[in-house]
Amino acid sequence: MLYPTLVYAHLLLFVLWLGGDLGVFVLGQHFRMRSYSLPERLTLLKLLVAIDMGPRSAWALMVPMSLTLLHTGGWWPGLPFAAVIASWVVGLGWLWLVWDAHAHDMTPRAARDRRIEGGLRWALAAFYLGLGGVSLATGTPLAPQWLALKALLFGLIFCAAIMIDHAFKPVGPQLMALIAQGSSDATEVPLRATMDGTRRWVFTVYALLFATSWLGAVKPF
Repeated sequence: MLYPTLVYAHLLLFVLWLGGDLGVFVLGQHFRMRSYSLPERLTLLKLLVAIDMGPRSAWALMVPMSLTLLHTGGWWPGLPFAAVIASWVVGLGWLWLVWDAHAHDMTPRAARDRRIEGGLRWALAAFYLGLGGVSLATGTPLAPQWLALKALLFGLIFCAAIMIDHAFKPVGPQLMALIAQGSSDATEVPLRATMDGTRRWVFTVYALLFATSWLGAVKPF
């Protein structure tokens, strides 16, 4: 029963990730509408940030869950159990960074947490890209091609999600200008341009999530 239960938990994380992200996207679309009052839009933004914690948490937990599934299902022969334990240390540490930064937002502590998290995400992106790429090229350590491709796409999800945060960085100062100066073309147009630029990476993550889930469900090759 262990492996099917882990697969079920994996699916729940996927639902939390994608479902929460869709909620964030819808709230972001409404935040962009100047027909709302500024206090209403700021309330929408607070809800957006709160809901976004679900996908961020699921993303962190996907790392240990993926390695646990590889080990328990026998998909990666020779994967040491110690590596699985280490992945849970990493995943739970990442989860703590996410929530600690959220709890201490706009402080040096949150900035430190996010710097550490940023380095960790790039390292994990390199790990999954390497795992998938080597497995596709050599047939080892992940022999099934669908699984090797899924690992590669998961690495690309890391890259695209990192780019979402990178593209979204100017929103902080632009939002402060909007609050201080009020709604006008001078404050709204740059903010809208930044949010529009972020959307292409959001759509990329959605496409990659759909592709990885299809590979895992269908196992086409």
